[in-house]
Amino acid sequence: MSSVRLAVIGLGMASKPHLEALKQLAGDVEVSGLYNRTLSRARAAGDAYGFPVFESLDEIAADDRTDGVIVLTPPDQRVELVETLAKAGKHILIEKPVERTTDVAVQIVELCEQHDVTLSVVFQHRFRASSERAAKAVRDGELGEIACVRANVPWWRPQSYYDEPGRGTYARDGGGVLMSQAIHTLDLLLSLTGPAARVQGFTATTRMHRMESEDFAAAGIQFASGAVGAITATTATYPGETESISIDGTAASITVLGRHATLRRQDGSVETVGEDDTDTGGGADPMAFPCDWHRALIADFGNAIATGGVPRITGRQALNVHALIDGIVASAKQEKMVDIRAF
Repeated sequence: MSSVRLAVIGLGMASKPHLEALKQLAGDVEVSGLYNRTLSRARAAGDAYGFPVFESLDEIAADDRTDGVIVLTPPDQRVELVETLAKAGKHILIEKPVERTTDVAVQIVELCEQHDVTLSVVFQHRFRASSERAAKAVRDGELGEIACVRANVPWWRPQSYYDEPGRGTYARDGGGVLMSQAIHTLDLLLSLTGPAARVQGFTATTRMHRMESEDFAAAGIQFASGAVGAITATTATYPGETESISIDGTAASITVLGRHATLRRQDGSVETVGEDDTDTGGGADPMAFPCDWHRALIADFGNAIATGGVPRITGRQALNVHALIDGIVASAKQEKMVDIRAF
């Protein structure tokens, strides 16, 4: 692809793999500048990575050399920021979740569509070799018809993680384990199975944490395709284990365990792909993973800008996982199965 120039807004914990990936993509993707509300943080990151610094959002919007922006702010700081960037014609790669609620996420998606700018979302798990093999198996019909799926996110976060202001609150994060951690696995699941139609959910806050929202969730799901499945997700499993997705089809089954995938065909043959090192940030250090998946995601976003194409993950696609999370939470509150909003 021809080189594109991207700015980065927000330099908190989630910025590290992005900045590392951008450093590796030099030549294909150039960094026009970094911006953070605390200017000293932007300057420190700029010095560390050798990137320029912007002093305001308006400066980014007015910069003709900036093609797009990677938005890494907390989800409660998004709508006005996106509106300013979209009106200026800047393409946007936004950190998950799109926003705290589905209604506001829809507003962001529609803002970008209205101004004809590309919106992609940071669901980097789709770019793992294991995930791509699972996607190929589904796409090529290797599994036959999908019958049953299972997803498990047995992660760990210490109380100190939730002691940080805003963590696990509805006002800033929009929820707990579902919106902040399991959303990656749930998005990957839906990218393989297609949309969910109905859900019966249960959520709770365990004695492991003091926090406003849930650190445990479980749900039974009926998919639009007719397949059924179950998910569990928590940040109360010490010291944290690797997340997994298993898909059972009429011809074969595939299990994605972090970076590793195993395909078992009903003729007895077995295929494995990916890496045995399955550290994916499920323990006390949320950033304990390589930047490879972010690098592939940013390259895909840059290529979509350069070619006028569509990124592999669009903002509108991301609304499906927001709707599933809404359904699980609503079902838990109502203590009954609920329909999931369709997009």
